This record gives sequence, structure tokens and C-alpha cells, in this order.
Amino acid sequence: MNDISNIQTAQVDGEVTVGLPHSIEAEQQLLGAILTNNDLFDRISSIVRSEHFFDPVHARIFETMAARIAKNTLASPVTLKSFMEDDPGLAELGGPSYLVRLAGTAISSFAVKDYASMIYDLAVRRELIGVGNEIADKAARVDVDSEPKEQIVEAEQRLYALAEQGQTESGFQSFLKAVTDAVKVANAAYQRDGGLAGVSTGLNDLDKKLGGLHKSDLLILAGRPSMGKTALATNIAFNIARSYKKGITSDGTEGAVDGGVVGFFSLEMSADQLASRILSEVAEISSHQIRQGDFTESEFRRIVEAAKELESAPLYIDDTPALPISQLAARARRLKRTHGLDALFIDYLQLVRPATAKDSRVNEVSEITQGLKAIAKELEIPVVALSQLSRQVENREDKRPQLSDLRESGSIEQDADVVMFVYREEYYKEREKPSDADLEAMARWQEEMERVHAKAEVVVGKQRHGPIGTVELSFEGQFTRFGNLAKPWQQEQSEQF
Repeated sequence: MNDISNIQTAQVDGEVTVGLPHSIEAEQQLLGAILTNNDLFDRISSIVRSEHFFDPVHARIFETMAARIAKNTLASPVTLKSFMEDDPGLAELGGPSYLVRLAGTAISSFAVKDYASMIYDLAVRRELIGVGNEIADKAARVDVDSEPKEQIVEAEQRLYALAEQGQTESGFQSFLKAVTDAVKVANAAYQRDGGLAGVSTGLNDLDKKLGGLHKSDLLILAGRPSMGKTALATNIAFNIARSYKKGITSDGTEGAVDGGVVGFFSLEMSADQLASRILSEVAEISSHQIRQGDFTESEFRRIVEAAKELESAPLYIDDTPALPISQLAARARRLKRTHGLDALFIDYLQLVRPATAKDSRVNEVSEITQGLKAIAKELEIPVVALSQLSRQVENREDKRPQLSDLRESGSIEQDADVVMFVYREEYYKEREKPSDADLEAMARWQEEMERVHAKAEVVVGKQRHGPIGTVELSFEGQFTRFGNLAKPWQQEQSEQF
């Protein structure tokens, strides 16, 4: 044992690295245990990799073992000898006989997971020290091409990448666990009087169709310009944030028991424009009036009251333009860690950039949609991404959108759990106004306008775990507000009272 532990103070790749955190003994015990019993490798393969070993010789031994075990062949001191007898690092430690000593001194095979976790933790500490030194060196060098703000973003990305490394794959789970989780979701819906399994949108008919916004789902909300995509998204986002209540959730952890914390990436509109829309909706004063400052004293008081209500709503807006999908994911993770996150909105999908340039736009959109779905699953939140529709809608007589109208539709349609379209017939009817001289046509047009006035449709074109169909909503254009549409029988009831 003494021969082996002496390498604690050895040089690694010609550099003295004794000051860095490491445990040669833990590495020796782990390698020795696997050499003795290859079945132990499966227990630790998701925790530790060859690059996590401090000693480069140990890293090469682990890599050779892993390669042999992956091929379902034996990894023992005898079988590894032929692969490593020419290794100069191993020769310094005594050659192939070192492998025999490793196997012979492994006394704690039951504790391999603890050793693997220790090796991983120490590797992360070393990398943190490396990142810290690199940040300090770059900051000390005054370089015209390296702005401090850029350095901060780069350092942040490095640290987030490091933080995500330790998240091991969940792997297979028993059907019993999967069924138990499904029952918990059903029970949560039952506790809400057979209502929702997901987060409520604040729009009753839409909630009934979708069952709320479900965790880990990617929802696409698409429409042509002026249909109200952004308005509907901001309405839903604010409804969720406004009804936020914190408490103990069904799994015993602290979190949102109603509503939730909302993140909103506004890649098209600025944060103040978006806030102005929400302010208009709550105060019931047109956003145009708010922008122009054209309001009475009583209306101004309503704006102030609405602003007070908005203050307490946990709605966070990021209006950085042309964000790459990797940065968008990093910022979403940061929001989840710092303030919590229960729903994420992206306005809109085609303005998100891929992490790396691709040879075609279809491949770029595919990377973005897959990235958004990955965010939804990783953070266990619904992600609502807005999307444009192609112009072919305008060439049809029936202008209700359908799945084939999605731009770069293949990947969007495939990766999304729910695809919804916003459609306002009123918008198209307004543009069909006949000449004032044609009284008969004008009367027909007015009748049609009355039928579609202040109404909107959300067409659910795809839903993995529910029905498709159309949901009717009310739409107040001056406040850019969608609401619940009263049915004829509901109107008759209200008139009786």
C-alpha cells in the first residue's frame, strides 16, 4: 500500500499540481474494485469519466477498462497488461505489476459509488479553480478586443456549463414508478375538482381543451401578423403570474400551488412595450393612449393602480435580441435557480438563433425546437414558443391556419406537444368591406361583421395528450386582451338575474 500512496505528490503532465484538490487513494480504490469486479462499472459509469481522474495514468487505466467492458470483455490486470505495458506513465509506477497491486489493495468494493462521487466532486473543484484563474488572467490583461461585459458573459457561460455537467441521466425507471407518477398527476387534477393537471391559462375554455399548461411540454402558438399571437401570450403569461401563490406542493417541496413564476423572452418587442401592453389590459386603457400620454386624471389613477398590481406579479422579461438557443437555456436555468420558474414564453421562435450556423434554415429551426423541448424537460416547465405562419394562408379562401402552414413545419410540428393557431375572422372581414353604393352587399357585410366582432378562435391543431379542435375567445382590440367568451345559455342566465 505504501508504494501506491507515494504517488500522491507526483507531478502530472510535467506540472506540479499538489496544491489542487485530489485524492489518489480514492482513485486507486475505485480502479482496484472495478479490476476485481467488472460489474461495479455500471454503478459508477454515469457519475465519473476518465477526465475526472487527477492522475493521468489512472485516467488511461479507466479509459482502457471502460472500452473493454463496453465490448463485454474482461478488464483485469492480466487483460489490461497487453494494452498498457508500453505506457511510459505506468512504467514509472512499476509497470503492469502496478495493476496487480491496485486490484490486490481494493478493500471497499461496496463503497465504489462514494469513491466515484468524491473523484467527481474534486474534479469539479479543480475545474472551478481553473475557470477562476482564467477569469482573473483575462481581467488582468487590458485588451481592446476583450470588453469586460463580454468577459462576464463568457465567465457566466463557463460556470453554467460546469454546473450542468453533474446532472446524470435518469436512465430506466420501473413501470411502477411511472404509474405512481401518473396517478399523482391525476390526483392533482382531481383535487382541483376534476379541473387541471397543469398551470391554468386563466382562459376557461382553453384550460378545458388543454387541461392547463403541462410540465415538460413544448407548446407552439402560431398565427399570421395582426392575429394577436403576442397579445394572447402576454395575457396568459400575466394570468399565470397574477395568480401565483407559494406553498407546499403535492411532492412535499416548496413551490407554486397556484399560478407560477413566469419568464418571457421578448425577442421582437422591447420590455417597456410589452409592459405597456399588459398595463393597457389591466387598466383597460388603450396602449396607444398610454404611449401618447393621452388620458384623463381618472384614467391616470387607473394606470397607477394597475402598475401597483403589476409590481407584485413574478413576471420576468428578457428583451435581448437574437439570442442563441444555448444562451436562452442558460438564462432560463439561472432564473429557475434565483427566482424559480414555472412557465417560459418565447416571442418568437424564428428570432432565436441556433448555437452554431447550419447549412439550411430547416436544420437551424430543428436545433432550436429540440433545444426548447430539452429546456421544458430539464426544468420541468411548460415552454410556450410563438411562431410565424407562411403566406400560403392568404392564398386560400378559408384562412383558418393548419399544421402545414407552419414555417419550416417539419421540425416544429414533430417536436411540439401542442400546436395552437390564433385566428380572427374579423381581421379579414374588415378588409372585404364593399362599396357604400352597393347597399345589399354592405348589409350582408355588416351582418357578417356583427357575427365575428370581438371574437377570436384558438385552433388546437395538435395535442399529444388530448383532443384537437377550436376554442372561441373574446378579443378586445383596444386593450389587446383575450377573455372568456360567454355562451348564449350563459348570457340568458345572466339576463334572468
